[in-house]
Amino acid sequence: MASVTDVKRSIRSLLSVPRVATLLGSILVALCSGTNYVFSAYAPQLGTRLNISNTQLNVLALAGHVGFYVSGPVWGRIIDARGPRIPLIGAAACFFIAYAGTRRIYDDGIGTAASLSPVLFAVLVALALVIGFGVNAGLNSGINTTAKSFPESAHATVIGLVLAGLGLSAFCFSTIARVFFPGDASSLLHLLSLATSLPILFAWFIVRPIPLPEAYLNPKADQCQGREPVQSGERVPCITEQDVGTTNIGEPDCRTPLLGNRHETRDHCVPDSSSALEIGQVRDQITETERPDIHGIQLFTSPDFYLIISIMTLLSGTGLMYVNNIGSISLALYAKSNPYYDPIEAAKWQAAQVSTFSIGNCAGRIVMGLISDFTHTYLRLPRAYCLCIVSSAFIISQVFAIGVSDVSALWIPSVVVGFAYGSVWGAFPPIVIEWFGLAHLSENWGWVAMSPLGGGNIFSIMFGRNLDAHTPSQDAQAIIPDVKGVVAALGTMVLQGVPPQRQCLGGRECYVSSLWVTLMACVVALALSAWAGIRDGRRSRMRI
Repeated sequence: MASVTDVKRSIRSLLSVPRVATLLGSILVALCSGTNYVFSAYAPQLGTRLNISNTQLNVLALAGHVGFYVSGPVWGRIIDARGPRIPLIGAAACFFIAYAGTRRIYDDGIGTAASLSPVLFAVLVALALVIGFGVNAGLNSGINTTAKSFPESAHATVIGLVLAGLGLSAFCFSTIARVFFPGDASSLLHLLSLATSLPILFAWFIVRPIPLPEAYLNPKADQCQGREPVQSGERVPCITEQDVGTTNIGEPDCRTPLLGNRHETRDHCVPDSSSALEIGQVRDQITETERPDIHGIQLFTSPDFYLIISIMTLLSGTGLMYVNNIGSISLALYAKSNPYYDPIEAAKWQAAQVSTFSIGNCAGRIVMGLISDFTHTYLRLPRAYCLCIVSSAFIISQVFAIGVSDVSALWIPSVVVGFAYGSVWGAFPPIVIEWFGLAHLSENWGWVAMSPLGGGNIFSIMFGRNLDAHTPSQDAQAIIPDVKGVVAALGTMVLQGVPPQRQCLGGRECYVSSLWVTLMACVVALALSAWAGIRDGRRSRMRI
């Protein structure tokens, strides 16, 4: 019978120095790879200096996310075949080149020209794409390496920790920007070029897959070691592959085979005093033998693939729209409630919202990872039920965002949207493993992670056009009637360095109609999530 000492030994082997170093290194890589979310911390200043519209700023933000999504399958194939070393070098190079190039264009400005030339704008778009390439290379390396270094029962938790680093990235960089150089986009871009590439080069030396301990690869041998032979006819408690998730450990209902036919029956003996960890080891070993291996053409013919990307498109698209425009939202609310516009103070509010979103984003990834593992390991339910929690969090977040009319209260929807968006990335990767298998995780996740392209593009461009429609034009006589109150306020407002024609000053009226659209999208996602949970539950019962 397995002893407490055996369990402690298996835990120590799981938490070995190389394995923990790999986890910490993967978190560091993710922390450096989350800079797509920092865009809102310098986007308004970029638009002001280069005289580009809100719609064009959204195009730049989306280019970074497009680079992230479209490069996923390519980086995934490389990581699955060659490991994380090549993608990590690629990520460091992408970050340094892209941020240094963006800073150079920002510092040069537009001179005496009326606006940024199409060629330079195309270069900015290309650099944003390169940033996205680097984000996916770093994040995919961390996720894949961590998933292969820890057992299935801990996948959601450890992957959530890695993804939490990605969510915390915006908080770290925006906090530094707010404290040390508020409103100085050039210094922030310089920091990003160095503080993203150098740590990834350091992580290159420690991020590598660590084989699982023997106790997790073959728990039966570890559990049966040192037991007395079972006499003929003696009944012992055991778990068969058909009984996983339903067997009552306290009620023995099968016999241990006497001859050498263990491998035919594939029974897994568990002592009466088994802990959740021991049972989890058995479940991991059984799951490993029965886990599907769906990839390539099979993936594109699977209904599960289209279900999961539909849910992710609606939810992540909503989150992307908010994070890409959170700076413009905070500036619009600040301008509405402050007749004397101070760009330094406005920039601090802007950076504070990015930091607040980032904290919620980080918390969502960790908490949802823990909930997912608890649901799977202890409640014996499919992880797909967690999608309902994620969708509900998004609905609540949009309701809060619609109701806010003062910048001092904007932190509430920022935290909730951040938490909901982080929950997406804490819940979906383990479901991809559960539905499609671990062998081709990076490739499959690369395809699934492309799904936000649709929702992110549609919602963000819609938001940008909505902002531009409410933005005062250069001709004060052409200002639309809906912002007459803003025109009156302009008589007393002191605008220091922020051209009125490039910033909507009407508060929540600048964007609220876009939030009603995303609220409806989240309701649809909740219905699809409920269907995914019901469908997965039926499939699990059919296996029993």
